[in-house]
Amino acid sequence: MKYTKMHGAGNDFIIINNIVEEIPEESFSDIAKTLCKRRTSIGADGIMFIDHPEGCGDFRMHFYNADGTEGEMCGNGARCICRYAHENGLSGEKQKVETISGVVRGWRIDKRTFKVRLNSPTHFIDQLELKLHNQVYKCSYVELGSPGLPHLLLEMPGLNNIDEAELFKIGKGLRSHPSLAKGANVNFFDIDEEGNIIARTFERGVEDFTLACGTGAGSLGYVLVKEEMISGNQVTINMPGGELTIQVVLSLDWMEDIFLSGPATMVSEGLVLDEDLRF
Repeated sequence: MKYTKMHGAGNDFIIINNIVEEIPEESFSDIAKTLCKRRTSIGADGIMFIDHPEGCGDFRMHFYNADGTEGEMCGNGARCICRYAHENGLSGEKQKVETISGVVRGWRIDKRTFKVRLNSPTHFIDQLELKLHNQVYKCSYVELGSPGLPHLLLEMPGLNNIDEAELFKIGKGLRSHPSLAKGANVNFFDIDEEGNIIARTFERGVEDFTLACGTGAGSLGYVLVKEEMISGNQVTINMPGGELTIQVVLSLDWMEDIFLSGPATMVSEGLVLDEDLRF
């Protein structure tokens, strides 16, 4: 089984071209859990299987988290898979990617930079109060697409100086808060004195912080623009793995546009020889 390893601002993925490999879909979860393990296998935040389109797309993307759970969508993953598709003859300069949450459109900006239009917000709560460890956290809540990909947005002044263990504890607690039917990715952010946006995301399915989260950056950009916390409709989100650019086009209906741009980097290609893999 051939694989390609890529990352988008440090958010890393394994890509399997299932149009060629023809792996049964019921095996995707077990393959994800095995191959995404770090140290004992290839290691990644998630895995994507490319399949034949079911509708108007160039191809279909099946995304699975490192723990084997299927994800609705992945922004950085979509940018990486758009580059893969372009360089492997599955699409042209523009891409149409079928996902569980709807069709995602992509554009090649240059060799290593790709832009995608994220699924439109389908649910937004500007202020959601969640009690955790005897403290109330005031968050914004956004779901992208349908079924919705859930994100919490929580401003944390002095984010870079907060103890790592404490931040992990808050992220883990809010990620599976009983008030949230299917949990959520938790995005902490801070606006420093110079106006820079700093963010970190605790991702469900990874159950830890990742170096970057595309849909998290998109959700944060949406909240910052919608709540007029910044001027203009474009913002650069600084994450541990690099910078992601978000452009938001607001509308009176739910068909609001969120565009995510950033690097899509090739890491390696090869054969899976994992002796613990069973499918």
